[in-house]
Formats: sequence, structure tokens, C-alpha cells
Amino acid sequence: MKTRRLKMINIRRLPALLVCCALLGGLLSCGGHGNLDKAVRSVLVSGDTTRAAYDSLCALVTANPDKYSDFVTAEGRVDHKKMYDLIEQIGSSLRPPMHWDTRPYGGVDNLSLTVYFERSGSMVPYDSRGGGGQLKKAVNDLINHFPAGSKVDINIVNDGIYPYSHSVDEFLQDRDIYASTAGTGDASYTDFQLIFNKILEAQRPGNVSVLVSDLIYSPKDTHGVSLDKIFNEENSLATRAFAQYKGKSVVVQQFMGDYSGKYYPYNGVPFDYNGKRPFYLVIIADNDAMDQLAQDSRYSGVLDANGVRNSYRFNQGSSEIDCRVLPEWKDNAGRFRVKHGDGIVLAKCDGDRQTGKLCFSLAANLSGLLKDDALLTDVANYDVQSIDGYTLSIQPIEPGMVTANNKEYLEGMTHILTLVGDLKSPRDEVRIALRNELPAWIHESSSSNDVSAGGSFATTTLGLEQLLSGMFDAMKGGNNFFEIVIKLQK
Repeated sequence: MKTRRLKMINIRRLPALLVCCALLGGLLSCGGHGNLDKAVRSVLVSGDTTRAAYDSLCALVTANPDKYSDFVTAEGRVDHKKMYDLIEQIGSSLRPPMHWDTRPYGGVDNLSLTVYFERSGSMVPYDSRGGGGQLKKAVNDLINHFPAGSKVDINIVNDGIYPYSHSVDEFLQDRDIYASTAGTGDASYTDFQLIFNKILEAQRPGNVSVLVSDLIYSPKDTHGVSLDKIFNEENSLATRAFAQYKGKSVVVQQFMGDYSGKYYPYNGVPFDYNGKRPFYLVIIADNDAMDQLAQDSRYSGVLDANGVRNSYRFNQGSSEIDCRVLPEWKDNAGRFRVKHGDGIVLAKCDGDRQTGKLCFSLAANLSGLLKDDALLTDVANYDVQSIDGYTLSIQPIEPGMVTANNKEYLEGMTHILTLVGDLKSPRDEVRIALRNELPAWIHESSSSNDVSAGGSFATTTLGLEQLLSGMFDAMKGGNNFFEIVIKLQK
């Protein structure tokens, strides 16, 4: 009797069990987009349905456009309609169902441009009649990189923000922009705190704001104030301004231009200088607008403009990097077999017969990071962890490297990452991470003394590191830009 009763109970429970299995199967089979599905589900379950969270999902797509091609438009932008449909699909499969209306974050087809052109005593010598005109060319090129018909506004900034009183065409054709804007504002000082706050307050979806400046912090009433105090002040104001506005991206581009005229040091006597000096374009936009600048062919030339000496994009969290193991590559040594499944696993690893070393290479797409090759190929910017002490080398993929035999591995990829180590442990795990740090060029381009034209004066900007560090602290997305894990098995 007992046995029969147990069987009856099990039979009664069977429909409920079948329903549970069906629900579980629905959850497990929902979608087919791997980590994107997981990321969407994680955001929904956590309740973090904010613009910043949605931007992080879009960043996953833009970092891996080949992998998530279903969510990328022909122009290379995120397809917000398909992202909304995916989020709705996954949200509906949860118990209880969850809904997140991401349509307000859907982006704008056409971007607008607002230029904030600094007119201060230290900026006028960049546009002298006898110079090369690099400053004006950089701004003209920026405007021309936006398609015909784009909305473009121009402002003059110093102690405040003042609308440019002529047309965009007149600005482009003006050969003496500082003469034609004489008397606009107070050129004796620049109020960066007001300027950054006003720029950020005025931005609307799809707007790209660009500050054209030498980025020398020169506030009013600094008599007797120490330089250290000024540096701390500019660091704090940058942090305070950008910390209030989430979901922003900033790209700082450094140019070099001819400078001919009077230079006004912070503590010292003004002196005449004729030579090269750095100037900067600070590009500010919502994350999705910045991604569109990077990927939409209509805006090509904005982020990779001619004349850019150095650049850096702020406000990037960790990205998933698309990469493939190269089973046959000239640098490979030893033997291994790529094990298919989740993650990167190399099985049946065997060291080189002569050296005992294992060397293997991966092709990776690092284009979504928007970092220059100087940063991406410098191994000092990476952390590499393993039991057997693997070391890393990186090289860009050149067209001549692609052959019929390796095309399926190299196509769509930008860099080769090669790892070599002594194969001793039966199991190892190699972790590669690109650290999220200010690049070396910012420190190298910063000075703490500008009283004379000697030394590094031609290539440095007073207090640059303090200003950009403040922005970095406000917008740092994570400790690493990306991390790759490779498991090794003998």
C-alpha cells in the first residue's frame, strides 16, 4: 500500500513538474546571444533599469559588432528597436515578468554639433597670420566632418559662454578669427567650472559638444595663490562637474600648433614665444552618441582626425572582446587542441620538444575600445597572470598577414596577442587584462612650471594631468577595459 501511494503522489505531481521543466527550458533556451542575453537578464533582475545600464548593454554590442550583428544597423550603429525587442522578450520570460521601456534611450539618427571656441590671451597666438593655422584647421575639419545639413552652433568662451554672432560659413572662411571676435567676453581668464557645467547642462540627446582650448586653468583672482592650490582646485572642479552627469563619454584629442605671440605664465613675467605648442579638442557626448561617432561612416574623421597627436576616451567600463585562437600561426610553439564550448580552453597541451615552452596566439578585435595603437600594443599597460609565468606580446594585424588559410580567424580582428610560457603545471589559467588607467602621454604632456620657454615647454601644458585626472576620477568605469581568460590543460 505504501508503495502504491507513493507512486500515486508522484503521478499527481507530474503535471507540475512538467510545467516547471517547460518554464526552465524556456528560460534556458530564451534568445541565442550568449553574454548579451545574460547581461540583459542580470540588469533586469538587479533592477538597475537606468540609462547607464542600457548604455552598458549597447557597449557590449558595439565592442563585438560581428558577434551581435543582429543588433547593429547597416551604418554600424546599435539597432535600438531590436535591443528593445530582446529586452522585452527576456523580461517576459522571467517570473514574475519584468518590463523595461528603453525606447527613450533610442538614440538620434542625425547628430548635432556645438563648438565652444576659447578666446583667451593664451589662445590668440595660435591663429597668427604668419603661422600654419593648425588650430583653425582642426576646428574647420571638425565641422566639415559632420554631414551637410547637420545642426551646428558655435560659441565663444572665456569668462562665460557667448554665441558666435556670424554664420557657420563665415566662421569657416574667417582667416583671423580672434580679430573678428575681439571684445567678446573677458579674455583675461577662463572659467572652466562654468564652461563645463554649462556644456553638460545644455546637452540634449544626439548632441556632440566640443571645447577648443589649450586647457590651461586660469581662473580669476589668483594673486598670491600657490600653484599647488590651483592644481587641487582644477582637479576637484573637473571631478565635481562630470560626476553629476552619468552616461557621458569624453574624448580628449591633443594637437600641435604654431604659436607666435605673448605667453602669460601663471607665476612669472609674460614672454614672447614662437614655436609649437599643444592645444586640445574636448569632445563630450552621451555614450551612445560617442559610439555613433566612432562607428557611423557619416562621421568618419571626427575621432580619427588628421593631426591628432594623442587621444584618450574617458568613461569606459569593461568590454567583452571578441577573440579567436589561431591553431596555426608562425609564432606558435608546442602543441595544443582548441576545445569547443564556453570560454577559451586549450586541451592536450604539450611544450616544444627543445625548449619545453608553449606559445600560442589569439586574434582579437580591440577596435571598440577606441584606443590608439601606442596604448594597445604597449605590454606595460596589461596585467598577465598565470601559474607558469606567461608573457604577452601584441601586434596590429596588417593586410599582408591575411591569407586564404587564416582569413576565417583574422577577418574582423585588429590585433594578434601572443603568449609564451614554460608548460609545467598540469592545469593553468592565463588572465590578460588591459588596465583602465590614464595613458602615459597625459603625464608626459603635463608641466608644473611654465615661467620660461625652456625644457619641455613646447610639448607640455601647465596642470594638464591634474585637470584630466579629475575627469578620470569622475567617470572611471572599471579597473580594466577588458579581461581574457584562457584555460590550459595537459
